[in-house]
Formats: sequence, C-alpha cells, structure tokens
Amino acid sequence: MANQNSPFHPIIYVRGYAMTQGDIDQTAADPFCGYNVGSTIYRAVSDSNSAPRRFVFESPVVRLTADFQYGTVYSDGYDIVDPDWMPNRVRGLPPRCIVIFRYYDDASQLLGTGVVPSIETSAKQLAELIRKVREKLLESGGVANINDFRCYLVAHSMGGLVCRAFLQNDPDDINDDPRRHVAKFFTYATPHNGIDLLGLNVPRWLSKDDINNFNRERMAEYLNVKSAYAATGRVDWLPSGSINPDNVFCMVGTNRTDYEVAMGASRTFAGHGSDGLVRIENATLRSLNAKGEPGRPCAKAFTYRSHSGNFGIVNGEESYQNLTRFLFGDFRVDIWADITNLQLPSDVVATNKPVKALYQFELLASPRGKPWYLTRRVAEEDSVACLTHEEWLNSGGNTSVYLSTVFLANLAKLNPNDPTLAYSVTVGIKVPDYEVDGRMWLAQHFEGGYLFRKTLILHIVPPTAVTSGWTVQYEWAAEPTMSGGTVPIPPLVPNSTSQVTIPFSNPAKPGVSGNIRFVLSLWNIDRQQEK
Repeated sequence: MANQNSPFHPIIYVRGYAMTQGDIDQTAADPFCGYNVGSTIYRAVSDSNSAPRRFVFESPVVRLTADFQYGTVYSDGYDIVDPDWMPNRVRGLPPRCIVIFRYYDDASQLLGTGVVPSIETSAKQLAELIRKVREKLLESGGVANINDFRCYLVAHSMGGLVCRAFLQNDPDDINDDPRRHVAKFFTYATPHNGIDLLGLNVPRWLSKDDINNFNRERMAEYLNVKSAYAATGRVDWLPSGSINPDNVFCMVGTNRTDYEVAMGASRTFAGHGSDGLVRIENATLRSLNAKGEPGRPCAKAFTYRSHSGNFGIVNGEESYQNLTRFLFGDFRVDIWADITNLQLPSDVVATNKPVKALYQFELLASPRGKPWYLTRRVAEEDSVACLTHEEWLNSGGNTSVYLSTVFLANLAKLNPNDPTLAYSVTVGIKVPDYEVDGRMWLAQHFEGGYLFRKTLILHIVPPTAVTSGWTVQYEWAAEPTMSGGTVPIPPLVPNSTSQVTIPFSNPAKPGVSGNIRFVLSLWNIDRQQEK
C-alpha cells in the first residue's frame, strides 16, 4: 500500500568519514553533523581574472525547511534515540522530518567511549534508527500502519558505504527487515569502489584511523559482494534484493582543485579525474541481477564541486536541486546517445590498417533561468562518458552510451503564464586521438576538436485544451541549418517508460551520426517505485 504522505517521507542523513579524534568530537558536537553548513561563494564567473562572486546557499537543512516544510527532530535538547524513560523525550514525529544518524557519537570522547564502531556495527545501528523513526511516526499517526512507512537515505562519502552495508546484508531480525522501508537512496561523493591514491587502492593493513574501510577487499566483506569482487576486481555493485536500483542516485564531484584537506596533499594523491579524494570512476553504482551478473547503471549526475569544503558537493545548489528533484519531482529522464554511424578521417581509412580510438561524450543540462547545471560532464574535468572504436565495431555499428539522468521539477511550481518545463542540453563528442597500427596519427589532428557539439533547447509542454498529450518542442540553438520540431511523448503510464529521439548528424570525415534519446517515466506519481 502506498504511503499517503508520498513523496514527503522522513529523510535520514548519514555523514561521511571523520579521520581524527578531533574530527570525531567536532562531529558529535554538531547537531546536524555538517549538513547545516552552507556556502556563499560561487566559483564560475565570466571573467577568469575576477574573484568568485557571492551566491548564497543556506545549506540542505535550511533549504528543505524553507522549500518543503521539513522540520528537525530535536525537542527541548532531546533526540529521538534518547531512552523512552526520559521525561522530555521526543514523542512522535511528522512525516516531513530530517533525522541525523549520529553514528560517530559513540566514538567521541564527549559522548562515547572513544572507540570507533565498525562499518558493520554502524549498519546495524542504522537499521535500529529506521525502526525508531517508524515507531515515532506510528506514535504520532504520521502513518496508518507499519507497512505504510517509508523513508529516504541521503549520505555523504563514507556514509554511503554505511548505508550500503545496511542495504546489502540481511537483518538480524529477518521477520522485521527495515530495508523494505527505504524508498530511495541518494549519495554525495561516496567512494563506492574504494579510494585510490597514486593509482593504488588503499592497503588493507592501513588500519590507522580506519582508513582500511576504503580497501576493496575489506569493502567486499561488509558490502556482501565477494563474488562480484572476485570476478571483476570492483565493489561498486548493488546486489539484487537490496534496493530497487531505479531508486538509487549517485551525485559525483569533479573539482579536485578546491579540496584543501592535508594542505592539498589529498588532491595530489587522488590525481586528475577526482573530487580531490574520490575518483570519478569510483563514485557510481551498477546493479547486479539475480544471477549475480552486471546490470544497468544507477542514475547519476556530475557537478564541478570538490569532496567537501567551501566548494564542496554537499553545500552546493547543483546537488540540492538533484536531491530534491530525485526525492520530490514528477518525471525521470535518462539521457542516451545512440550512435548509428562513425566516420573515420579519409586518410585513416586509406591506410587500411587497424585503428584504435576513444570517443569522449560531453553533456551539460540546465533548466531555464537558473545559473547552474543539473549535470555537467566535460573533458577538461575528466567526467566524460566513453566509447572505444573497438566497442563500436563489435556492436555492429549501432551502440548506445548512457550520459546522465535528470529529474524534472514538481509540476505544481509551473508558471501559469508559461506552463512548460524548459531545458538546454549541450552534447559534445570529441575528436579522438586516432591510433593507426599502434602509432599515433597526427597528420590532420587539431587538439580540442569536436565531431559534434550542439545545444538543444527543449520545451516539455503539458496537455492543453487542444492537445491530448504531452509534447516536446525542440530547436538547435544558433543552428539555422538544423531543423527543430515537435515530438509527441508517447502516453506515460505507471511502471513503464516512453522514449523521445532527436536525430543529429555530422556527415564529414571524421564525423558522427545518431540520436539523442530521452527515456521518460513518471516519478512519484508511480507508487510502485516505492516498493
């Protein structure tokens, strides 16, 4: 049965790694464990010589309170996990509440023993916290019965591994499995495939400050993916039966420059293609089917934010917009590039020799009137999607590249004077470095070139008195030679998807042709996705 409060369920925040005892004590002393930290600096400016301009982001906690009427769970200095015998304990909770999983309290010297709990212990404590939140909502009448209760898990960094350890292992009490209550799972910059420094995974023997929690062999144990790790050497797998992979979202940071931990040493060791600590390739998840075979990727988006700090991923507008649209939005759109033709340079074809090439796919998507991107994948930040020439050939000359997922805003907020959802989508496919017969081909190479790079302006139009269904109106910005048009959206019904394809082509040599494909589905309106 669907929860009558959908989509506004309790949000449980799980913070990331605290390295030193001082960090742990500071976390225990903070009521919101860092999620109350905002930002007032916006890095992107038109003039590269100008100082960053001010852009106030109040923090996820404040914004959820202001935008969606969420409240905290503290009352008279007490928390929901305080014993029931306490006279001022928190009695009952509303559905729109923000709960902080304070798993570092026991490790602090202020409130606990100073002994850091294992990931496995923290995962069990998270299960108990979910049961406690459920009890409080039942107590207040926030849900009608135990089976209706739903909640969201939102985690930063190592907090996402704690959540996965909870989701991917059977509970102690098999008759009361709190995993069934988790409707959605959102991670900021979680090292789902561990942490690599100087190109090497942190060693298992490095137990000081629990750094070995990011060792893949150790992770395979507490994430319950030993078989998948043995077969692939990776641990960024979401096993069948843990949570519906459609209800998982990975927010990935791409800005290593602004990560200042250890006076910048961390970003040096993490290297390019990271947020300063977690490599981009390690920050997402893929599903495993019931046979233990790799399945589809979980939803993901990219932002030019560092792992934490003034320009951190948690306290940024881009991440907040993805979070709230994922939790509360009306539509889900998975963006794909279907490649139907790839033209090699004429001189390369003339050699009649084996060719290797890596095609890099860029994507920038932003809503109308907003100074930020919902997702940003560009070559300079090492966040592109990739396709090799060999993969293209093996596909029979027709393959698809997953680019990103966006969730569209709540329809109730549409402007009555212009009731459309409008977005720009820029797609770029870089000219690769061609390797012919084992040697670089540089005869006609120009660095930074594109096989294709254009911007689509999309208007998603709801039904009107004259139209029976939704349509997409599109045009190629500043491209009079490329035609636009109106494409009907096939009927959207629960538990299914509809697709809209927009062709693109560059017939030159080198060149590329194909379609930008948008896979649309109802979100939150479809009650089945909560189960």
